[in-house]
Amino acid sequence: MGTGCWAHLLGRKLLFYPSFFKASILCNQPYDARMNSLRDPFSLRNKTPLQILRSPLLQTIQTEVQKAAGPAIDSAVETLESMSFSIPKNVPSFTSPNREFEDVGWAAAKSSVSPRTPKRPVTIGNIAEGAVGGLFGANRDLPLYKDKPYYQSSGRNQKKMYRRKRFFGGLIVVFGLLYWFGYFSGTGTSILPIKKKTKEIVNWEDRREKVKEAFMLSWNAYEKHAWGYDQFFPVTKAGRQMIPKGMGWIIVDALDTMMIMNLTKPLEKAQHWVEHSLTFDQDSEVNTFETTIRMLGGLLSAHYLSQDLKLVPVKKAAEDMYLNKATDLADRLLGAYDSPSGVPFASVNLKSSEGVPSHADGGASSTAEAATLQLEMKYLSKLIGETIYWKKAEKVIEVLDNNGAEDGLVPIFVYADTGNFRGNEIRLGSRGDSYYEYLIKQYLQTKNQEPVYLDMYNAAMSGVKKHLIAKSHPSHLTFIAELPNGIGGDLSPKMDHLVCFMPGLFALGATEGLTVEDARRAEEGVKWGIRQEAELKLARELMRTCYEMYNVTATGLAPEIAWFNLKHGKSDGGEFLEADPSKDIIVKPRDAHNLQRPETVESLFVMWRITDDEIYREWGWKIFEAFLEHTAVGENAKDGFTSLDNVNEVPPTQRDNMESFWLAETLKYLYLLFSPNDLLPLDQVVFNTEAHPFPKFEMGRLFETGWKRLPRDKEGKIIKKGPKEEENPENQKEKDEK
Repeated sequence: MGTGCWAHLLGRKLLFYPSFFKASILCNQPYDARMNSLRDPFSLRNKTPLQILRSPLLQTIQTEVQKAAGPAIDSAVETLESMSFSIPKNVPSFTSPNREFEDVGWAAAKSSVSPRTPKRPVTIGNIAEGAVGGLFGANRDLPLYKDKPYYQSSGRNQKKMYRRKRFFGGLIVVFGLLYWFGYFSGTGTSILPIKKKTKEIVNWEDRREKVKEAFMLSWNAYEKHAWGYDQFFPVTKAGRQMIPKGMGWIIVDALDTMMIMNLTKPLEKAQHWVEHSLTFDQDSEVNTFETTIRMLGGLLSAHYLSQDLKLVPVKKAAEDMYLNKATDLADRLLGAYDSPSGVPFASVNLKSSEGVPSHADGGASSTAEAATLQLEMKYLSKLIGETIYWKKAEKVIEVLDNNGAEDGLVPIFVYADTGNFRGNEIRLGSRGDSYYEYLIKQYLQTKNQEPVYLDMYNAAMSGVKKHLIAKSHPSHLTFIAELPNGIGGDLSPKMDHLVCFMPGLFALGATEGLTVEDARRAEEGVKWGIRQEAELKLARELMRTCYEMYNVTATGLAPEIAWFNLKHGKSDGGEFLEADPSKDIIVKPRDAHNLQRPETVESLFVMWRITDDEIYREWGWKIFEAFLEHTAVGENAKDGFTSLDNVNEVPPTQRDNMESFWLAETLKYLYLLFSPNDLLPLDQVVFNTEAHPFPKFEMGRLFETGWKRLPRDKEGKIIKKGPKEEENPENQKEKDEK
């Protein structure tokens, strides 16, 4: 015990301190405990305002000040009793060994997510320690908080000025006394955290580089163990072709990612392989949709980034190499569209260019697959000035629309021979998803010159809000359900991870790629109103739900499919509650796998670009950390990253497969999420469903929308024409001209 402690006690003039004995005990305590006792000698932090106001201490205080401000004290007490807040009790300890866990809890409160156990630091490859060890680990400071309660008026209308002065004078006295005992000191906390400006403490460029390093770990492993193969198995360090000579499935899909990341050395080797080894002259069947979005889309995007944007240098001899390869492939794919209806067959033979019906589902094609070819084919037409690809692609949408789907919601299968839908099942997950995505993106691709696709998109989104949006119990998470038996049937509370492209789509449709601020004040082009505000709000709600699909699992990674707890029907309405979302989300064992899918980080990227809310960047970083920690293969991830069997097992069982979209989409969107906003701005480019960027363009004289929607009622059902109208010469003339 030193003289400094005694001097401090005397200097503070602790008139109310009970005895010399207690003072001696205080000065023998550790410094931190001693300072807490000095600031709060009567343990007022553990009492409510009413307990404080009714305590013997307050009575003593009131006796001392009654002569000067007695009436004011009574008014102040009454005011404090009516206040709508309580003094925080859960003050973080700065000396406890549990401090690290408290930091995570407080950090989670900042971002409105459930606190999670701090992850152990992990070093992967060249990725620095801390990159995967938890965003708020021991190497980070506790976020700042501030008591900022909301005060309600007492409702009294004091008519006399002197009464007001006495009232406020009393408040000053009481609050001064509360301040003396440390209630407004810097160690206090608030229920509501101050919004942290992450850009002041987070180096996003550094985080972007971590994503690039993860890409290189994956690419180097593929190059070492499976170069030139279409599939890569990181665990067994092997590869496999999908057709005899391969298609460059992984290489072509990753070309534009390397360009965006400025990875010139691996890109040079990949480009050489495409130029000298890739051939489509093979007698093999391939899936029409997958080949279009990955291969054709990848080649066209590589051409755009290298020739138009000139992101990377290209040898003179190879200037048109990507475009020539894309044209060769597209010519072979055209045979898939040669069906009686114009709806493409599910597969096509690359050598003979002959369409092949699906070997399952009664020969029907997937609706999403048939309607997710248009961006690629139209862009190719624009590049080479040939209309055939454009006409083949837009014919598909005309046929589908002429079915007159109620409220714009289409069944997930369509027969290629008749153009009619098969069954009634409606969902925005597998086999339905990208049909809706390409409606708005076709409108944006041609710079808003084809309003028919905006009409279809708006009708479909109204149908989604009317029939598929539901709320979970008890947290009121907003999710998109399914209708296994069509409109009018029972709602299934199932949502694929694939559906998590929808938050970004709603936001993109609302602002057309502009920021919210710019869209709201735009005088031309974008129309902003109640619908746009509502869809932006829905986008935020769905984004939260998709993030919680990650946040509630043991690994921090989302399952392939989530089921939601419905109390009854579509559940009760209401805003999101700060409850435990793990009670809302059900992960069944057969659905618990993770395939490194990109849909959530895709939407996070779009939401960040459009709203400028950094919470979406933080969520993306947390997801990236989880990928690094749980999907890495080999020591320091030297063998890349792979899919998982069960996201609720730690450590999880690893599947032996790296999907090409891990490189083409997931890591690309994460890289763009942490990049400056002028890199591929959303008001200038559209991304195909495999994350390959294309430029927006003017249609020009050569191209036009070659069809019109049939008239329909409010529910979207086609209004059938009468016999006289059908025989009208003017109608026949217009039909002949087409």
